Amino acid sequence: MNQIKQLKKKHQRHTPEVSKQTGFPSAATHYAEQPIDLHDELVDNRDATFFIRVKGRDLELFRIYDNDVLIVDRSRAPQNNRLAVVVEDGDFFIREIQLQNLDKEYVLWGVITYIIHKV
Repeated sequence: MNQIKQLKKKHQRHTPEVSKQTGFPSAATHYAEQPIDLHDELVDNRDATFFIRVKGRDLELFRIYDNDVLIVDRSRAPQNNRLAVVVEDGDFFIREIQLQNLDKEYVLWGVITYIIHKV
């Protein structure tokens, strides 16, 4: 007499994870580091920080090139000789802040904290 057995469905599924160590351990295992998170390294205030991609070559005087990314913090106070994004007559511009010489009126939109460009 033949008996037919029903296959049981496996309830536990494989979940992706880091492979488990097999064989001889690597000497570098103790030196594993966390990946670098650029937000943690370059951003002080996430709620007030913006990323702006630059188009064109008009800002090369400031070593800002086409397709560079500016990290702008709107919570920072202006500092002399720092680059900033300002609003003049309704348009955005990059200006070097001169606290002593206020020859032109503008509204400070944010202080540039980093310039990221491809090398």
